[in-house]
Amino acid sequence: MKASELAKILGGTLEGEDVELVACGGLEEARPGDLSFCKDPKHVALVQETKASAVLLPPDWTRGAPCSVIRVEDPNRACMAAAKMFAPLDPVRAPGVHASAVVDPSAKIGEGVHIGAFTVVEKGAVIGDGAVIEAQVFIGEGCRVGAKTHIYPQVTLREGTIVGRECIIHCGVRLGGDGYGFNNGRRDDGSIFIEKIPQLGIVEIGDGVEIGSNTTIDRARIGRTYIGPMTKIDNLVQIGHNVKVKGYSGLIAQSGVAGSTEIGYGCLIWAQAGVSGHIKIADGVQIGPQAGVSQSLDGSVKYVLGAPAESMRDFGARTLLPRTVAKIKAEVKEIKAKLG
Repeated sequence: MKASELAKILGGTLEGEDVELVACGGLEEARPGDLSFCKDPKHVALVQETKASAVLLPPDWTRGAPCSVIRVEDPNRACMAAAKMFAPLDPVRAPGVHASAVVDPSAKIGEGVHIGAFTVVEKGAVIGDGAVIEAQVFIGEGCRVGAKTHIYPQVTLREGTIVGRECIIHCGVRLGGDGYGFNNGRRDDGSIFIEKIPQLGIVEIGDGVEIGSNTTIDRARIGRTYIGPMTKIDNLVQIGHNVKVKGYSGLIAQSGVAGSTEIGYGCLIWAQAGVSGHIKIADGVQIGPQAGVSQSLDGSVKYVLGAPAESMRDFGARTLLPRTVAKIKAEVKEIKAKLG
């Protein structure tokens, strides 16, 4: 695709040669024929050294570039749009049930559904119109999958799980496994016992949710574990029983939420953060990477860090304190030397 044609599609302005573009790449790894992008002036050195044939830059960029430039309002978004044009087409999953799939006669399969090889759909399950169920998926008794939802290979939906419309469930996700529910103690004779608490509830996933590979969401002890609409969950996230995420939130890789915690609208839980059970996180709160949250957050502080978690301002002040003390000691030493 010519740079001039791409600029027109993206609503941008071409400066420089009308080069041929065949792919997208990052500034550092881009090769001739690639399109790249930059929106932050602090990366000017990467722009100056790129081997890309063209780069997407904002209108106020004044540092130049060693290649053709397409000026757009949002280079990041424009690059994503361009990448879709250059990317190979997604595999077509034609409607139909593969001969090796096992579908119970009582299951209700909507119009235009694709069910892949070696998938199992148990009795009473309902799959909505246009859904794509890839190979080796297990859909347990009484599960419901909404219209146009795409479930990738080797996903497990335990019995009773509900998945909304237009969701994306990536490889290896497990929905509806038992939560960590046990009673333990000592008997009169001093021996230790551990008894399992039955996990009798379900998992319910709202419309437009995306769940990354190898994430696990536990069924409720009673009632439901609920992930609200448009929530985006990364890979390797653990969500405990009876957790409720109201919606439009994000949970990043290796974060974990313990049972019966409620997370508000528009929250963001960063990588490896841990949230204790039976607490509430107010709307719009962000929990920073590796933070440990043991108490409810009422929204008076919108970003917390550390373990135990504290406001970004307090965390920064505490982190800088040793450096500040060292600086003061050096200044005192210098003053003493002058006085001496």
